[in-house]
Amino acid sequence: MKLGEKIRYLREVEGSLRGMGRAINQQELVRLIEAETGGKLSQSYLSQIESGARPHLTNTTRQTLASFFKVHPGYLVDDPEGYHPELQSDIRGLPDLEAKLDLWLVSGAERFRRDAVLKHALLTLARHEQSRECLLLLEAILETPGLMPRLMEVLRPLKEDADGETELLKTRKTEGLKARGAPGKRRKVVER
Repeated sequence: MKLGEKIRYLREVEGSLRGMGRAINQQELVRLIEAETGGKLSQSYLSQIESGARPHLTNTTRQTLASFFKVHPGYLVDDPEGYHPELQSDIRGLPDLEAKLDLWLVSGAERFRRDAVLKHALLTLARHEQSRECLLLLEAILETPGLMPRLMEVLRPLKEDADGETELLKTRKTEGLKARGAPGKRRKVVER
C-alpha cells in the first residue's frame, strides 16, 4: 500500500471511530490535528501526499500524523513491493497483541463497510479495552452447546432494513443523538 492510500484509509477509519459514518475530509483533518496535537499541516501539503506528488514525509509531519492517528511512525511509508501485512513478525506481548488485534478489527470493519451492522460490531469490538477477552468470550459462547441460538433469540433485532441496519442499531444511534442533544431533553426509553 502506498503512503497516500494509507492516509486516505486512516481518514476513513478516523471518521468511523468518531461516529461520523464517513471519512474525515482533508480540511477537517488539518483542523483536528492542530486542535488535538498542536501540530501544523496544510491541506495542500496533505493533498500532495495523498496524490503521490510528495512520496515522502518530513520527520515532523510523520510524527504529527502518527501521533494523531495513533499509529507507529514506521507505518507512514510506502510498503515494499510484495509486502503482505499477515506476514508480520511474532507477537511478543499482550499490550502489542491488543493493539494489533484492534487494528485488525478496524481493518476488517473497513473491508465490510457495506454491511453496516457488521462494520459497527467490528468497530465496537475494536474500541473495547479488552477486545481479546471479547473474542475469547465469543469462542466460549460458540463452544457451549445451545447457548448461541438462545442468545440470538433474546438479543436478535427485529429486522434489517435495505442498508443492513437493524432496529437495535437504529435505536442505539437515535439514543446517542438524543443523549448529545439540547439540554433539558430527556432520552426516550425504547420498549421492546
